[in-house]
Amino acid sequence: MTDTALDDSLTAKDVADYLRRHPGFLNEFPELAAQLELPREQGQVASLAAYQTQNLREKNAELERRLAELAAIAAENERLMLRIHELNVAVLRANTAAVAARSVIARLAEDFQTDQVRLLVFDLELPPADWLVRAPGGQASLPEFAEFFAHHEPIAGRLSAERLYRLFGDEAPQIQSSALMPLDGLGLLAIGSRDPDRFQPGMGTVFLKMISATVTAALQRSRNGG
Repeated sequence: MTDTALDDSLTAKDVADYLRRHPGFLNEFPELAAQLELPREQGQVASLAAYQTQNLREKNAELERRLAELAAIAAENERLMLRIHELNVAVLRANTAAVAARSVIARLAEDFQTDQVRLLVFDLELPPADWLVRAPGGQASLPEFAEFFAHHEPIAGRLSAERLYRLFGDEAPQIQSSALMPLDGLGLLAIGSRDPDRFQPGMGTVFLKMISATVTAALQRSRNGG
């Protein structure tokens, strides 16, 4: 490296700029690296070596935290996949629409730890139940859900008071977040939670789509006598 002449006009900024342009400078002067002191939090001072060591420790701790988060997400996804598999098995065993509907509600209530579940149907013949909501007029009779049905996609988050009351009736005030799943012209499936953070607009809907497809197929098969 070419020696650089220093004079009295040299400023701290000049030194900093030089080091930025020559990041390998301290490799040629290791004794200088050991003598340098860097400010730390609360006015503490540390050598460059100690600073770098602490920096590495903090980065490692952050990486470990992220890995732990990813592992927790993977474990939760695995549990969800198992529950969806069990839901699939339960509805495959159903030989009528009524049995299929009861199986769905029971699985969602028990395995997915939901506070409220509602199955809204248009023209399916099902026996009365607390979780059953009828809308014989079809989508036309549900203007508050027009946008939802138009997109053919599950949604999650907080519902309007009008939607909540239509689905959950007297239980509506307790529902702080919900997930809605379309059932391909048969109606919709709604899950309600007292936890405002359980279902959020930004959450993934892959598992909701899987549940929606399973329930739709089961009800169609049962209705068609298949």
